[in-house]
Amino acid sequence: MNSYELIIKELIKSKAENSADLSCVKKRIAKRTVTLCPSNTHLLKVYHELIKAKRIKPSKRAERLLITRPVRSLSGIINVSVLTKPYPCPGKCVFCPTQKGVPKSYLDNEPAVMRAIENKYHPYKQVQNRLKALEANGHPIDKIEIRIIGGTWSYYPKAYREWFVKECFRACNEFKRRRIEQSLKEAQKRNEKAKCRIIGLSVETRPDFINNLEIKHLRKMGATMIELGVQTTHNKVLVLNRREKNIDQTVKATRLLKDAGFKVLYQMMPNLPGSNIKMDKETFRQIFENPDFKPDLLKIYPTAIVKGTVLYNWWKNKKYRPYLKEQLIELIKSIKKTVPYYVRIQRIIRDIPSKSIVAGPAKVSNLRQVISVQIEKEGWSCKCIRCRQAKEISNEKLFLLREDYKASKGKEIFLSFEDKKRKNLYGMLRIRITPDKKAIIRQVHTYGLLHPISGKNVLNSPQHKGLGKKLIKEAEQIAKKEFKVKKISVISGVGVREYFRKLGYRLRDTYMVKTL
Repeated sequence: MNSYELIIKELIKSKAENSADLSCVKKRIAKRTVTLCPSNTHLLKVYHELIKAKRIKPSKRAERLLITRPVRSLSGIINVSVLTKPYPCPGKCVFCPTQKGVPKSYLDNEPAVMRAIENKYHPYKQVQNRLKALEANGHPIDKIEIRIIGGTWSYYPKAYREWFVKECFRACNEFKRRRIEQSLKEAQKRNEKAKCRIIGLSVETRPDFINNLEIKHLRKMGATMIELGVQTTHNKVLVLNRREKNIDQTVKATRLLKDAGFKVLYQMMPNLPGSNIKMDKETFRQIFENPDFKPDLLKIYPTAIVKGTVLYNWWKNKKYRPYLKEQLIELIKSIKKTVPYYVRIQRIIRDIPSKSIVAGPAKVSNLRQVISVQIEKEGWSCKCIRCRQAKEISNEKLFLLREDYKASKGKEIFLSFEDKKRKNLYGMLRIRITPDKKAIIRQVHTYGLLHPISGKNVLNSPQHKGLGKKLIKEAEQIAKKEFKVKKISVISGVGVREYFRKLGYRLRDTYMVKTL
């Protein structure tokens, strides 16, 4: 019996509950057998081999402990970032770095960029290799959200964009299977029943590139979420930073996207040149309170000073001064205090290695953790979706809650299953009633550890408990009884079409539609 097998058997026997317990078991066996402590990835591989050989019985508790970075699948999906090739950018923003061989605004030492370079920016290879790594680390890869990053997506040639997305679908369809050349439409059709299903697809673009033709093309690609580079709501700040757009374009893009059913994510940048703490607070007050904005998700990217940018020269010549660390922390805490229940703060700092940032609080790579610790000590909690999403199902009573709000000249209804104190969010749904009285479900999601599409429940996950079906049924009743609509649409990800077919929906153009 080798040390790996000893560790696994001891892990099951000892009833270890956390990573510290696991580390103690590994060190104890390593010392006894005079070997090095193995990685979790190697242990997980041996664990499955032992089960196959019937030398141990499966242990979900041990399996959970051996998963590397379990947070990657705690939202109920696996996110896979895929980088486009370097391509000219229409923007001249003072804060964006320009590095040879890398899409503008990205650096070659960012994790996703390093993976893309290793795969020569080929989407098929990026997706396949990422899925292999995630599976080796113990993550289920049934439900995948593809995030396409790198430059302004809508500025790339249309033929390249269609090829890029097709290759992402093909990579999922052919995971550990023989290669079959497919068109985009064929690849999407195959993905509806594939083992690795793309349940969501997002792209980054600028508000001034959004129009009806672009929306039609985004839907053809299977996109379900759009990340808009908004940065600030102050036009003077945008002009100073050479951001060739204005807030009216953001307002228009937000409405067009919501009416088409997309989830809308705003990328915001506090501490831009020309702004200050007061103006940044006003920006977030506006996007939370002004019906012209009200995004579904946020990424807060504090301005980073990086070599090779105009901003770096301004800082060097003392024409720009970044916030102090304490100032930025207090600003983000004030944002978290006012964030609505229906908004998810996806990130609060970019994944730029601190060694590439020459000055300012953006060098603090663990900013989210620092802020979370302070919030806990102060005795309050953030209301955003990410901070409240449930990890496991519990015995507490769940309540079906509803929040209505006006946004982009339409009506938004946010339905959710939560505990009485609204500390744990188990499932949610967004339905929009457009200005012309059409009903469209823009998002439905159940949280918790990713539950495979088939198979027994994993670690008591809230997924596959019927919460999603109940939310959809409630949305249908609201649309029919309150707004008298005869049809309801869903901007379904390609990999979720089969789920909606079972609920009576049928594919019309690129949407799942049901007659009420």
